[in-house]
Amino acid sequence: MKAVSKTDLYRKLPSLDELVHNQELASLVSQEGQSAVNDSARAVLARIREEITAGRLDAEGVDLALSGIISAIERELRQSLAYSLRTVINATGVILHTNLGRAPLPGSAFQHIHEIAGNYSNLEFEIDKGARGRRDIHVDRLFRRLLSEELAAASPIHDVSTIVVNNNAAAVLLVLNTLAEGGEVIVSRGELVEIGGSFRIPEVMTKSNAILREVGTTNRTRLADYESAITDKTRLLLRVHRSNFQITGFTEQPRVEELVALARRRNIPLLEDLGSGALFDLRSVGVNDEPGVLESLRSGVDVVTYSGDKLLGGPQAGILSGRRDLITRMRANSLFRALRVDKLTYAALEATLLAYVKHDHDAIPILRMMRLSKEDIGKRAKVIVEKIRRPDLSVNIMDGESVIGGGAAPSAVLPTTLVAVTSKTLTADELAARLRASNPPIIARVEDAQVLLDLRTVFAEQDVMVTMALQQI
Repeated sequence: MKAVSKTDLYRKLPSLDELVHNQELASLVSQEGQSAVNDSARAVLARIREEITAGRLDAEGVDLALSGIISAIERELRQSLAYSLRTVINATGVILHTNLGRAPLPGSAFQHIHEIAGNYSNLEFEIDKGARGRRDIHVDRLFRRLLSEELAAASPIHDVSTIVVNNNAAAVLLVLNTLAEGGEVIVSRGELVEIGGSFRIPEVMTKSNAILREVGTTNRTRLADYESAITDKTRLLLRVHRSNFQITGFTEQPRVEELVALARRRNIPLLEDLGSGALFDLRSVGVNDEPGVLESLRSGVDVVTYSGDKLLGGPQAGILSGRRDLITRMRANSLFRALRVDKLTYAALEATLLAYVKHDHDAIPILRMMRLSKEDIGKRAKVIVEKIRRPDLSVNIMDGESVIGGGAAPSAVLPTTLVAVTSKTLTADELAARLRASNPPIIARVEDAQVLLDLRTVFAEQDVMVTMALQQI
């Protein structure tokens, strides 16, 4: 049989115009538009040409491809118009998984977002006065209840005000630019951290037009180092929480109370960048040595910066709480407008804070996950294991550890129960890839040649989806 040339194979392909005016595509054109169908048809034709060019399609293969080309165009169109941002099931056991969107929002938060997003709102309008208002009042009132009332009798800083920007790096930038532009900021060398995405404290300081003054060494910095570095150019003392690493061994670091006393003596504000910033007592879930916002303010720190979507359990935001006079100066900085958040962030944050005000901590997903016991997780894991009856899969229960993640409490672990899965026909990496290909994708850990599923970070109603995915692999 004579071989068919590539040129002859190319000639078998319909033109784009001929293809898109095929009657079988008429309904698709009416639903999605001619332009979108054209793009999908062009992409499918290009793939067939590439297959011919690479020698992977002969005459029979081209005929087969053409027989299914309408279906291929429909699939291409659906994929091209599908959302890129998708829901996934987090079975990694990392509660604040940065790659998976950090803190899931409370149900009340996305209900409030829905109400505000679909309507006009009083974002910057005082209804009772009929005049323009400020957007930050919607959450500042709640922060007052959570912070000022707690601090009233126990802190030198009791009149606390709060503003919100788009993330914690922006919060630090705003403080530095407002309080230290053109002046020096003293910080320990051991606190010049790099956070996710290669953002470094020294670089943020440079952008703020403040001058970095490093003191001490990587592992040891004393109070005397700060004091001897103070000059008439010093505008701010900065303490940075080492949120994503630890220094152990031969170390020394001044207590926050010592830095507060020094700041008072020299009349210089003290900023503490907490990074994660919990409003919840983490000691109740066995997480120690992770300073909270109240703890920092109670010690007398002038301004605290922290994230909204980490240990707070709300939307992405950078939050600044502290002395009213200093916060007022930051609100007046033109950078504040450039870094401010929108109505949807305020809606989500307001709902999250209301859960704290009501002491409804289980309404906040990450707090509920942290409070889960190993035994409760084990009961759910046992149900899944008992439902999987496949000779090619080995599904077992084993002890393990969950982590907080998100650059918070780097040494803290929470005991958990894991579902361990191995396959007779697939490697652990292949098995994990099959889980990621399920709908919704399931993201798991791969360790010691097995796939590990930690139900601490899986919502209980998603257990059935995990079970089905394992059954259908």
